[in-house]
Amino acid sequence: MRLTVSHVTRYRYATPIRQVVQSHRLTPSRFAGQRTLDWKVEVEGGRFSQPFTDGAGDTIRTMSMHGAVEAVDIHVTGTVDTVDLVGVLKDHRECIAPGVYLRTTRATRPDAALRKLAAKAVSGIPETARLDRAHAMAAAVADGIVYAPGETHAHTTAAEALALALGVCQDHTHALIACAVSVGIPGRYVSGYLFASADGVAHEASHAWAELHIEGLGWVGFDAANRCSPDERYIRLGSGIDSVAAAPIRGVSFGRANEDLDVTVAVTAVQQ
Repeated sequence: MRLTVSHVTRYRYATPIRQVVQSHRLTPSRFAGQRTLDWKVEVEGGRFSQPFTDGAGDTIRTMSMHGAVEAVDIHVTGTVDTVDLVGVLKDHRECIAPGVYLRTTRATRPDAALRKLAAKAVSGIPETARLDRAHAMAAAVADGIVYAPGETHAHTTAAEALALALGVCQDHTHALIACAVSVGIPGRYVSGYLFASADGVAHEASHAWAELHIEGLGWVGFDAANRCSPDERYIRLGSGIDSVAAAPIRGVSFGRANEDLDVTVAVTAVQQ
């Protein structure tokens, strides 16, 4: 499938600030499931460093703006060819050992309820059948957390989302990572774009899903929010131990001002 992306992030400051420095993880991953045809990340007045590849195989660029900064407009546009690899992250180069992703953060730390959910899901499935156990946990998370925008926030933890039984893709992803780690399967958070949901209904184009490390297959994606594995409708940007680490845009600003943020994302399919 050929997908085009238009992603605009706008920051507005009540009073000008002295400096903005951001780390951008906004370049599509390089692996067998997708091929970038063209891609631009533009910021008027911004200065970009040379891109580099981090240990997880993600492309990172630093952007900075100096002086009296009143606004930051980040425009991402591009076209990507994708193919369905049933969720397997094939031919992706990285050097971080999977065991690193057995570590949890505040967002992904499993509490007693998450551990119970995971244990019940994998009950009766041999430990050697890791792929089956991963699918079972993804289904359990989907059943345990109903997709409901506006019920959680950026800092909601996996444990809090499960207790509420409501959430969005970020919450499903954190919860699945927590469940996986609780049974000894490395898990990580992936950020990217989605053309449509599993039933073909238009979906919020910025999206997140989990990757679990399955011995013999490597990293495999699981989108609990849509009860599927990533296919040709998904564009992968990058990964991290949780939503903060995998965020497409991270940064700091110098100066005192209230910040207003607006994000619009559109992903469309192109006739080939």
